[in-house]
Amino acid sequence: MDEIREHRIGTVSHWYSHLGVAAIDLTDGDLHVGDQVHIIGHTTDLMQPIHSMQIDHHPVHEAHPGESVGVKVGDHVREHDEVYIVDEG
Repeated sequence: MDEIREHRIGTVSHWYSHLGVAAIDLTDGDLHVGDQVHIIGHTTDLMQPIHSMQIDHHPVHEAHPGESVGVKVGDHVREHDEVYIVDEG
């Protein structure tokens, strides 16, 4: 049976409700298009793949600690929600 592991990569710094976009400050890991993320907070529990992301309104395929990235999300998230990468294997 496959084990699912998660490791924290950052936090949501802002939620743009009119765009459905979360700004994520990366602190502890890289984020790539295609990664599966799990966003967890007091009332948030969202798991989804990253289809696209932007830094300063420019599309990027990867982002690294110290960067803030905008990611389209499928549900409402909140500032201070924790963001994890999901490793299946």
